[in-house]
Amino acid sequence: MSAEQVIALVSALSLAILTPGPAIIATVQTAFAHGRSRALPYALGLASGASLWCLFALAGLAVLFRLHPALFAGLKVFGGFYLLWFAWTLWRAATQPLPKAAGGVSKGYWGGIALNLSNPKPALFYAALILSVFPEPMAIARQALIYGICLGTELFWYALVAVLMSTAMMRTRYFAAKFWIDRAASVAMALLGLLLIVNH
Repeated sequence: MSAEQVIALVSALSLAILTPGPAIIATVQTAFAHGRSRALPYALGLASGASLWCLFALAGLAVLFRLHPALFAGLKVFGGFYLLWFAWTLWRAATQPLPKAAGGVSKGYWGGIALNLSNPKPALFYAALILSVFPEPMAIARQALIYGICLGTELFWYALVAVLMSTAMMRTRYFAAKFWIDRAASVAMALLGLLLIVNH
């Protein structure tokens, strides 16, 4: 594996992660609303969930989706409705006082995994990225190394966003505009969910 291949993989993946989407919106909103203690495990769950699509892509799930488009369409519709439900919870939370930070890491971490697994598009993204950067047949050891690089990249960016967006200054600004931020995040999440359903 050359340095150029690693740089290409990490650069493309970083841009994809930081492009506004359901996971980044959820990370920012959670960090604003609940602080680092809840946002960080949630972000780590989001990163882990995203990296699972890399694992699935390496295992050939993207090929399965191409062979059975109905399966891919079904997962997209299911994911879209999950995002709509998530958007509805954000919308309702806009008029409620801030809850206390959730106790325990498990709920936030597994919630993050669930949210990122609700959108199967990353499977095709990962498949296309990996095939374009590493077009040659790969042994298990190289596949494991690629997965490790992708997992590390996901963990780095999601954790960084969660930590930065949960600082006292950012949270103070959020408290002053909680209603509008929650409603805007809800609308953005709902639109992403509708796009998944409509474009299945």
